[in-house]
Amino acid sequence: AVMAEGSGSAGSGSAGSARGPPSAFRRWEQLRRRAATPWARGLLAVAAGLGLLYAVLRVPVRLRDGLAAVTVFLSTLTPKFYFALTVTSSFISGLIFVFEWWHFRKYGTSFIEQVSVSHLRPLIGGAESSPPAPAAFSAGDNESSRQNMPECKVWRNPLNLFRGAEYSRYMWVTGKEPLTYYDMNLSAQDHQTFFTCDTDALRPSDTVMQKAWRERNPQARIKAAYQALELNNDCATAYVLLAEEEATTIVDAEKYFKQALKAGEMIYRKSQNCHSQSPQHEAQLRRDTNVLVYVKRRLAMCARKLGRIREAVKMMRDLMKEFPLLSMLNIHENLLEALLELQAYADVQAVLAKYDDISLPKSAAICYTAALLKARAVSERFSPETASKRGLSTAEINAVEAIHRAVEFNPHVPKYLLEMKSLVLPPEHILKRGDSEAVAYAFFHLQHWKRIEGALNLLHCTWEGTFHEVSVYPQKELPFFIHFTAGLCSFSAMLALLTHQFPELMVVFAKAVSTLGCPVTCPSMGGKPSRV
Repeated sequence: AVMAEGSGSAGSGSAGSARGPPSAFRRWEQLRRRAATPWARGLLAVAAGLGLLYAVLRVPVRLRDGLAAVTVFLSTLTPKFYFALTVTSSFISGLIFVFEWWHFRKYGTSFIEQVSVSHLRPLIGGAESSPPAPAAFSAGDNESSRQNMPECKVWRNPLNLFRGAEYSRYMWVTGKEPLTYYDMNLSAQDHQTFFTCDTDALRPSDTVMQKAWRERNPQARIKAAYQALELNNDCATAYVLLAEEEATTIVDAEKYFKQALKAGEMIYRKSQNCHSQSPQHEAQLRRDTNVLVYVKRRLAMCARKLGRIREAVKMMRDLMKEFPLLSMLNIHENLLEALLELQAYADVQAVLAKYDDISLPKSAAICYTAALLKARAVSERFSPETASKRGLSTAEINAVEAIHRAVEFNPHVPKYLLEMKSLVLPPEHILKRGDSEAVAYAFFHLQHWKRIEGALNLLHCTWEGTFHEVSVYPQKELPFFIHFTAGLCSFSAMLALLTHQFPELMVVFAKAVSTLGCPVTCPSMGGKPSRV
């Protein structure tokens, strides 16, 4: 060590400055060795023992003094204090009960329970339940997966509107958001499922679009789409995003989709040639197939909205023939609506014969369209008075049974078709057999029911005579905290009433309950503990 210090003093200044850490380490080692000596350990043990003895002797004294002070304080309280306490407690619990009831009636949940789940459960390590995922399907799905899907599930609306050309116009006029955050979040998940794959990192434009689909701000998404086009002018998904969100008219959206179709077909052909080379290429082919199908479907919807209905029908039929395994996308519902607009009822019946199968998931479009065709055959001559006198004919019985079947599938639709409830813009996702599906169906099909004379009258008579109330299953039960606050309010009010009627008795009862089982020091007994 002496040699090292000598060499260090003869060295450079930087070497001399480096002696600080080793010397500090040596000091720490010396202190640690001294603390390990027997006399140091004995001193620490004595200090710990004295601290423990102080705590054992001091804490009971403080506790006894505190309990004595509480007892003296309670003995000086008057009946007016207990009456004011119970009245205040009853009033506060009543306010909480009223607020809980109002929150449940407006939002369907308990406020206290919601706060507990949102803020307290994460603190204690609980996991929140995730919402049901929407039914998103790709080119790899087949008919067997279609048959196994449950009916009561969140699905993408096959007739969903364009955000820029239709939903945004509503927001410009009314200043209100037409879509909920939950709905748009489901759409973002769909876009990432349909339009992204594992090989996007190999192409800069697809990498940009992968981030664009995750953006919440519409302007940020549009900006990212333009950045992707600067990197690759044939980026089909960038044109899709611009068509959906930037185009303010259907004509502009159709122009963007035509550019997306040109780019998508070229990429799809390349993917077909090399899809068997690796699993990554297969995933890329599925993604490119999804993009191509989506673009062709939206082009057909543009043609339908612009009045070129026969062209739209041809595009939909060609798409269903080219990709028959993508029936889960419910393109046939778009075809049904277009054929009804053409009043091609024989073609509508042919489509229903193919898709109105007991093994396939039903929809309001299929059930109510089948009922509409049955009603069309008898609605012009149908009269409730005549039917009650002579009875129903075979055709009328078939029509009534078809309406029964449709209403049993979704009982919310008749009120929208009969205009007993006002229509709103349909959402981008629907719940099968729910109110959202009823809105989406009636928004596009109400005109078809009105076109057939007597159809709505037959629907009204059948629905009114059989289904008086719309099913609200599952019926909401009152939350626990509503029962709890109601009981607390009633109990506090009862105590306030008893305190007002029997003040002396309730004071004695309150003192007995508050000091029951608490050993306190009674001065009259020589400072010995007594149980009051």
